[in-house]
Amino acid sequence: MASSEDVNVRICGQEIIKYDLEIKALTQDIMNCPGPHSALAELNSRVKEKFNKLRLRIQDLEQMAQEQDTQSNRLSILTETESQRRQMLSNQTAWRKANLACKLAIDNMEKDELLQGGESPSTRQRKVTKESLVEGSSNITESLMSISRMMSEQVKQSEDTIGTLATSSKTVQEANEEFKNMTGTIHLGRKLILKYNRRELTDKLLIFLALALFFATVLYILKKRLIPFV
Repeated sequence: MASSEDVNVRICGQEIIKYDLEIKALTQDIMNCPGPHSALAELNSRVKEKFNKLRLRIQDLEQMAQEQDTQSNRLSILTETESQRRQMLSNQTAWRKANLACKLAIDNMEKDELLQGGESPSTRQRKVTKESLVEGSSNITESLMSISRMMSEQVKQSEDTIGTLATSSKTVQEANEEFKNMTGTIHLGRKLILKYNRRELTDKLLIFLALALFFATVLYILKKRLIPFV
């Protein structure tokens, strides 16, 4: 059975992957955001929240690495931590590029509308293209979010496993304490039995000496009365 430490490491890794997928999906949404700037700002706010959670979980994974009992496990988890940190930096770079591209596209579209005083055929064409891109992005995002939901279910299953491990560990600990108490009781009983055995032997010896003294006294009295001159 896997230890609770191993399960915690696995849960942390699954949550890191989940946040990574969510960030990628949101970055794709930013790339295809048709505007306005308020919609872009909302997406960026969600990305920042995911990055904060991802950063905290990577720190947790690094802390778990330091708490490992074996050097091999520690190095393995530290290697995974460094890989996830590099992936986070890559996501941050992609996020910045997506922001710049989206802001530029929104600014250009707003300028064209202002200059032309309305919606020109080229503007409508760009909107249709943009809508197609958004639809394709939505499909990709939905796929990524589906994977993220699957990861969340796995995390929940792992948390349930931790609960089961904790319950089992408590039961084993209680059984171990009970065994220790029984061992102490048996040891005490053994000492009492030995003590009673020694006392029984002493009592038998005293009884034997008392009987011997009694019979010697009776013989002495009989001898004095029956044979007084001997």
